[in-house]
Amino acid sequence: MASTKLRSSCSFPNLLLSCLNFTLFILSSASLAPIILLKTPPTSLALAFLIVSSISLLSSFTGCYSQLTHFCFITHISLVFASLIGQVLSILTLFTREKASLSMFKSPRDPKEAKLLVRLECGILMAMLMMQVLGLALSCILHNCWVRDYEGVEVEKEKRAKKRSKRIARVQEESMANVKVIAENKAMEFDEKMKSKYGKWVKTDFEG
Repeated sequence: MASTKLRSSCSFPNLLLSCLNFTLFILSSASLAPIILLKTPPTSLALAFLIVSSISLLSSFTGCYSQLTHFCFITHISLVFASLIGQVLSILTLFTREKASLSMFKSPRDPKEAKLLVRLECGILMAMLMMQVLGLALSCILHNCWVRDYEGVEVEKEKRAKKRSKRIARVQEESMANVKVIAENKAMEFDEKMKSKYGKWVKTDFEG
């Protein structure tokens, strides 16, 4: 009963986390496009941005998987933190050093178009960062909810096991008492038989 209440209390955060993971998946996929459009093959800086987007994409996958199985929490949190660090560094790089970033991308496109793609990438990364922070908070809430749920189930199992052991002990005591009563009755019957049998012999001997 308690575990059912805990699951129902966690249903809305669970649904919200699914939406956040799906949104993060879309944003991570979209963040690949501006970098690829700037230049193909990518430069070393563009490759670093692609790695950040790939980690974010992977964290959204592990987020969905951890929701389904309630496992891989540590792996998911590690990927989320790695993704957050990469996103913060990428945003700082694009936001504070836009011109230097444009030159390092070495894009053959028109400068205005390249600047638009860089700013688009920066905006997508900011949205990803917000989704990632919210997802991290909700993942921690849900993990605590699952832990409490698991502990509640374990406590219920222990209570049932104690009741079962007490019931078994009571049945064993009753069966032992019944066996003792049966043994006593048989012993009394045997004594009565012996008394009646040997009592007749003794009486016959005296009469003789």
